[in-house]
Amino acid sequence: MAKALLGYMSSDRSTVRHTVERLVADNQQLRRQVADLEAHLERLQAENARLTSAEAAVLLEPIEEMQPA
Repeated sequence: MAKALLGYMSSDRSTVRHTVERLVADNQQLRRQVADLEAHLERLQAENARLTSAEAAVLLEPIEEMQPA
């Protein structure tokens, strides 16, 4: 399984080191992307809550046309 994930690795240390460095860099990039997406999700959820509250307030306002004359 590890060979499938890392690809065929020869006994050459520079190749192993390069592979490990690339995996570390890729991991860091993915972690940053996940953090960015989580922050974006929080902003969207906050905006959704704000819009939902605003819409509810509008729906609960009395409408003059519906009042008896």
